[in-house]
Amino acid sequence: MHRFDTRRQPPTPAQLELIEQQIGREPRGIEAVACATESGLPLVLQMRTLVANQPFPTLYWLCCRDLCRAIGRIEDSGWVKQIEQELQDNEALRETYLAQQQRYVDLRWRLMRDEDRARIEQLGFSELFDRYGIGGIAQWDKVRCLHMQYAHWLADGDNVIGERLEQEFGLSQIDIRL
Repeated sequence: MHRFDTRRQPPTPAQLELIEQQIGREPRGIEAVACATESGLPLVLQMRTLVANQPFPTLYWLCCRDLCRAIGRIEDSGWVKQIEQELQDNEALRETYLAQQQRYVDLRWRLMRDEDRARIEQLGFSELFDRYGIGGIAQWDKVRCLHMQYAHWLADGDNVIGERLEQEFGLSQIDIRL
């Protein structure tokens, strides 16, 4: 397994250039690099909760092209439906996942800038940030996006779906270039 740096740090100018190459545009709303390779290549970004007065309910954003491609292939294989069925059939897994959704919501509120919290309340978006979990999903027993699940797991280690992705597909073993 690759060793990753999960110290949340503001992106360096060099990292901002790399992020722009990774996502194909100038990045906006980045609070920190939440996970990077040992050489400093950003993998997961911690996002600001309000960007241009619009809610950005995803706390973590997977910016690594190689990981995004690999996870896209997993999504295309039907694994999302498989894991959602397992969430329905396995009560312990579902309860763990639901608890993680709540911890994610709580963490997003804790990491939110005071001025963003005030503006979110002023704009009437508070309920959205209480309702939307990992990847901005309202149905907490569903899996909206494996990319967000894995990003959450890389950044915090508190995501059973991301952990399963790692266990079943060994994503940390892929060759990460940019």
